Amino acid sequence: MLIDDYNRVIDYVRISITDRCNLRCRYCVDGDFPFIPHPEVLSYEEIIRFVRICAPMGVKKVRLTGGEPLARKGLSYLLCELNRIDGIADISLTTNGVFLGDKVEELKQAGLKRVNISLDTMKKDRFAWITGVDAFDKVIESIKKATYSGLHPIKINTVIIKDFNDDEILDFVRIARKWDHEVRFIEFMPFGDSSLWKSTEIVTSGQIEEVIRSKFELVPSERSDKGPARVYDIGGGSGRVGFISPVSSHICAECNRIRLTASGMIRPCLFSDVEYDVKSLIRSGKSDDEIKEFIRAVVKVKPERKLEMGAIRKCQRSLRNIGG
Repeated sequence: MLIDDYNRVIDYVRISITDRCNLRCRYCVDGDFPFIPHPEVLSYEEIIRFVRICAPMGVKKVRLTGGEPLARKGLSYLLCELNRIDGIADISLTTNGVFLGDKVEELKQAGLKRVNISLDTMKKDRFAWITGVDAFDKVIESIKKATYSGLHPIKINTVIIKDFNDDEILDFVRIARKWDHEVRFIEFMPFGDSSLWKSTEIVTSGQIEEVIRSKFELVPSERSDKGPARVYDIGGGSGRVGFISPVSSHICAECNRIRLTASGMIRPCLFSDVEYDVKSLIRSGKSDDEIKEFIRAVVKVKPERKLEMGAIRKCQRSLRNIGG
């Protein structure tokens, strides 16, 4: 197994397959930004090899992210190949949902079982402002198609920002209850070039939970996965809400993951800019055993915890580079 120096078992890899994105979300990056040149992005074959090396070491779960993963062609091929790897029990996708509706059946046939869809507002004008694109209707249609296709669970990732969408918290809970989805409220995190992030704009998980409990009963869920989210069933109905609190509290003790960026860097901690180049090993002809030992060494130096809130600073790379 992959075990770090703090006795955490690493069985989950989040893989950014591209840094390209069809949206320009303000909390990710401001304005135009350069993309990684195509030759520097890991090929699907290199990603497949990386996962094949990780699987015998106990990695069971893979999440494909971006940028926007559906902006890259051939995703169904990658899903099919990853599903053939012994030991990989769970393959999921995080998407902004714009392209999902047109591809959901193809992805399901390729082996996709569940999906996370990023959606920060239920209002069209706010969606256009925060993303820079008028695509709200396409995202809602994609959520409906994913629901009807049988993908389950469908999780909605929602970043709550003070004075932007904090008046929509209960609306998202009602959506979760109506459609039997899980809405995951994620604290506003400091990444990349965005000038939008300020510590004063954070609405903490505790504050969000207080708003929800004023109208709904929350019952600790027995269906929650291992990981940083605190998940609750909504009393008296279907649906769930989750809270991910990377800024206001330490979720590090539950961390069971590493990240592989689109440029082939292993990132042991989301909140640290320290990365380790596995692409150069893959492309220089190193053996699987040599790469395996490199991965073990990277896991060993995974930090125990992120910085305290008062000392936190912006990570220099945006989420489109890191892979959320």
